[in-house]
Amino acid sequence: MMTSKNLMLAAAFVAPAAVAAPAQAQVAGIAIADAEGAIQRSRAFQTAVQQIQTQYKTQLDQANTRRQALQNELQPLITAYQNATRAPNATQASVAPAAQALQTRERAAQQELARLTEPAQRAQAYVVEQIARQLNTAVQNAVKTRNVQLLLTPQAALFAQPAADLTPAIVTELDRLVPSVGITPPAGWQPGQAGQQAAAPAATTPAPAQPASNQRRNQGR
Repeated sequence: MMTSKNLMLAAAFVAPAAVAAPAQAQVAGIAIADAEGAIQRSRAFQTAVQQIQTQYKTQLDQANTRRQALQNELQPLITAYQNATRAPNATQASVAPAAQALQTRERAAQQELARLTEPAQRAQAYVVEQIARQLNTAVQNAVKTRNVQLLLTPQAALFAQPAADLTPAIVTELDRLVPSVGITPPAGWQPGQAGQQAAAPAATTPAPAQPASNQRRNQGR
């Protein structure tokens, strides 16, 4: 399934696709590009996300409501853990029961939320896979059109002028190659079945939220 760093349940919308790339989207034959961002900014992806949020609205609303209730249920366990860590002469052994109780309940909460959001997550993974099949072709077309000799990820570049960003050009190619995608996976489909697939972007449909107990634990120390 698709993963998200923050695993937030609140629906997030992808920013509109950027304006067309400058005529020379490279500097001295070197350019940067965010492949994952290009998929997110493609018209097919944005349209599919809206369709997923509509089709699975009931489940996503249920997950959001349940998430809020679970956070309330976790609060007494978080407080107990914090109190255990603040106790005089607290040790790992003395804190362990409270920590274990909190971790067990958190794990169960995450699994419950994952069940509610699984259909939407699976649909989005299918959307990404369909677009990613054309990502390599889109990159090659953009590179060839703009005579790029070396293409780097943004993370690999210490500094780059805006004109060196090839991402908008890749988005344009993706829009041409993949004008639309389906959101209903075929029977038996599993994420990652496509051979060459770009890494999935950060989830934009609501995903199971991990209660923010770690931050509270740190604050409680």
